Amino acid sequence: MQRALITGITGQDGLYLAESLLAKGYEVHGLIRGQSNPKRPLVERLVPEVHLHAGDLTDQSSLMRVMAAVDPHEVYNLGAVSFVAFSWENARVTSDVTGLGVLNMLEAVRLHCGDDPRRVRFYQASSSEMFGNVYEVPQRETTLLRPRSPYAVSKAYGHHMTINYRESYGMHASSGVLFNHESPRRGIEFVTRKVSRAVARISMGRQQTIAMGNLDAQRDWGFAGDYVEAMWLMLQQPEPDDYVVATGETHSVRELLDAAFGHVGITDWQPHVVLDPAFLRPAEVDVLTGDASKARAVLDWKPKVAFGELVAMMVEADLVAEKADSPY
Repeated sequence: MQRALITGITGQDGLYLAESLLAKGYEVHGLIRGQSNPKRPLVERLVPEVHLHAGDLTDQSSLMRVMAAVDPHEVYNLGAVSFVAFSWENARVTSDVTGLGVLNMLEAVRLHCGDDPRRVRFYQASSSEMFGNVYEVPQRETTLLRPRSPYAVSKAYGHHMTINYRESYGMHASSGVLFNHESPRRGIEFVTRKVSRAVARISMGRQQTIAMGNLDAQRDWGFAGDYVEAMWLMLQQPEPDDYVVATGETHSVRELLDAAFGHVGITDWQPHVVLDPAFLRPAEVDVLTGDASKARAVLDWKPKVAFGELVAMMVEADLVAEKADSPY
């Protein structure tokens, strides 16, 4: 039986990936920070078959202990401080976890592998935010990085460190440069889930307005459930490499509002949206669009859920949750 270790098991990607690997017959292990992690019950409810281990990406000794206990065939490093706005307020914490945490995990894997550097296959969750103030549209694997937030800088560090370990030690280490991917399991601090939850509540009369920042920002939004399949496919390849994972379509925040409010029959959403400068980034990333041609050609991967379907899925899930007074 194949064994996989997932860091960031409590996030949307970790949950979808765990479900996918379990369905493939894997024995799945998850790294979770702290015994009192508030999301632990969520993991135990959604994927009870997963074996959870205490560990911290900032503590390499804990990672080495977990590696020894699990002896995985595959490691998926999804753990990160992933909310971009938070990274300006807590740049050091973001750097320690999202940047140096990758180095700690890579080193734990390398030491565990010993004389056989490819005994464990490693996946690093890189991000389209690394492209920042983009040099070209669309962005592909060869596009130069120009990060514009502490989060993006940290992701760029982890991305290049993964390449360095692959080239220096011969490890089977791949990075997925994932563009924005969302789901009903997305945290409510992220704009897509913030919108879907607010729209559900507004349609039910539970709130009147939603505070927003830059409505003209454009993103390449896909479904997280589709994207975790690309992660797995990367580790099934004979040779490690880096892949952009994206839909190739770009939609503005205005279009997101159109789709979300439209799903509940509200055609004029402007009275419900308040522009708040507090939600503007110190350094904005205006447009991100991914070219996933390589993933299509090599991995035979393509997204299945379209933008409109994704938004409808999220609003519906929040309508159900609000009616049940449940956060998920």
